[in-house]
Amino acid sequence: MTLSLPALASVVRITRVSVLEVMDMPFIRTARAKGIKESSIIWLHILKNSLVPVVTVVGLEFGSYLNGAVLTETIFGWDGIGRFMMEGIMKRDYPVIMGCIIVSTMIFVLINLLVDVVYFYLDPRVRADGTER
Repeated sequence: MTLSLPALASVVRITRVSVLEVMDMPFIRTARAKGIKESSIIWLHILKNSLVPVVTVVGLEFGSYLNGAVLTETIFGWDGIGRFMMEGIMKRDYPVIMGCIIVSTMIFVLINLLVDVVYFYLDPRVRADGTER
């Protein structure tokens, strides 16, 4: 909860703005005019099209989650990579510091790669060949 609450506020705000923006688009009015059920419009049209900015924010916020973990683990005395890195910094244990930074960097890169893969499935404009799934 300590790590997620500050980021949750920005994710909720971006989600709200994105949903409101998509709700004003012409294809939503067209779907309502065709008589499609409101639940289908919300789940299939509005939420799917508003997820791209939300996924972007979550992917970018992940770096702050890693940095926040260092502070949170140190303050609360939890064992984790953040506390291990702080102990390495205090003891000037350079291999520990480098290892923690490399692991954190690899996790951050993998999360950004995962965000790009999710873009492929959410937004057909991202696909190079133009095929839809």
